[in-house]
Amino acid sequence: MLCAPGEEMPELSSQDDSCAVLEREDHHGSGKLTRRASADAALALHAPSFGRRHQGPRRAVTEMIVGTPIEQQPSFKADFQHAASETYLITQLSFKLLSYLGVGYRWVCKLMALGLYALFLMPGFIQIGWYYFTSPCVHRSIVYGDQPRNRYLFRSTLKICCQQRFALSRLDLYLPEILDKPKPAVAFVTGGAWIIGYKAWGSLLAKRLVERDVIVACIDYRNFPQGTISDMVEDVGNALSFFCNNIASFGGDPNRLFLAGQSAGAHLSSCALIIQAKKQKLNGRSRVMWTPSQFKMFFGISGGYNLLELVDHFHQRGLYKSIFLSVMEGEESLPRFSPELVVKRKDFQPWIHLLPPAMLFHGTADYSIPYHATVRFADSLRAAGVKVTTKLFPHKTHTDLFLQDPMRGGRDELLEHIVALIYEGEDVPESVVSEQLVPEILLQLARLVSPF
Repeated sequence: MLCAPGEEMPELSSQDDSCAVLEREDHHGSGKLTRRASADAALALHAPSFGRRHQGPRRAVTEMIVGTPIEQQPSFKADFQHAASETYLITQLSFKLLSYLGVGYRWVCKLMALGLYALFLMPGFIQIGWYYFTSPCVHRSIVYGDQPRNRYLFRSTLKICCQQRFALSRLDLYLPEILDKPKPAVAFVTGGAWIIGYKAWGSLLAKRLVERDVIVACIDYRNFPQGTISDMVEDVGNALSFFCNNIASFGGDPNRLFLAGQSAGAHLSSCALIIQAKKQKLNGRSRVMWTPSQFKMFFGISGGYNLLELVDHFHQRGLYKSIFLSVMEGEESLPRFSPELVVKRKDFQPWIHLLPPAMLFHGTADYSIPYHATVRFADSLRAAGVKVTTKLFPHKTHTDLFLQDPMRGGRDELLEHIVALIYEGEDVPESVVSEQLVPEILLQLARLVSPF
């Protein structure tokens, strides 16, 4: 029920189907909220009070829900406070990270290469950034949990606002323009070497999928040194719980859920699936908030799944062993967070059947994480009885699949594979011709200097 002015509405839990109780007489006389309005209502319940605006023609509901107006405009003060807290956080974490890095020529060279790489791709980043901040399809910073993403906020004079207001786990939600029926939905976990991951990194892929009528949730998680591997996997698991239990409120089809991860995100996603499968087997289906089998398929893009074999490779590439082991909570934890090794263990076999089918992608010219990592993980899953398929892209690097190729415009081979699998057995929405975001010469220069 919607509340009339002056009435109070009972509090709703974040795990509730927040749209199930919303009814009203609309101008069509249906007596029910439209799916668009239901999604907007759900957004109002989960969006931070300072953050999300519902823009333009998507303003479907203006009633008061749980005492908070759906139509909210952020104040200048709130924006300033948020910017100040983020600046303080990034500065503090940067200095802490530098204390781990010390002075080493490899990472200094990588940092310089990263600067050049970003400069060459800047025309594309600007356009994607404009879409991210202005598109009515993008709903930023939906709260999915109470674990602090910004753990080190507000000290001394910087206590300009309640810490908890900004210290909540968040995700970005991308909704198609028309929500006329339940849509397939993808939860996407971005990469970033476990250090620089951020939910906005998935905006290019999310934009392309939304154009094909797919809902996308890009998940944020703590990075090192804000958290270590256990914290990251916990955040991903909490986000997937929110995704599985609430996506129907946003117009998603609970029977068509998919999980995708790129690079470090592929590793974290597979860890979350494995840990949840074990919890389900030990505790029973009724005592867990979500199950791996709720996902029709897992898409792993350029992931690394055996940390024991990658630690020395990363060291040579500039992610020093001392830092990597700090991220992974010591050398003794590497086998526990290596999905390839876990699925081989005999004690894991009783719940291996709970894992969803997997589709693993990798470029054969990937020097950040060699494509053999995907091949070996696929072999391990296949030997354990999991349905798995691999697709190797000849001469593609770590970032070709995820950045350069989509920015080139035209047909995106990785995207077409993913869309075909999402709509397997159904009519695939018509392909949208993507515009070129970056001139070819700059794409080639970016590929030449890429630190990845």
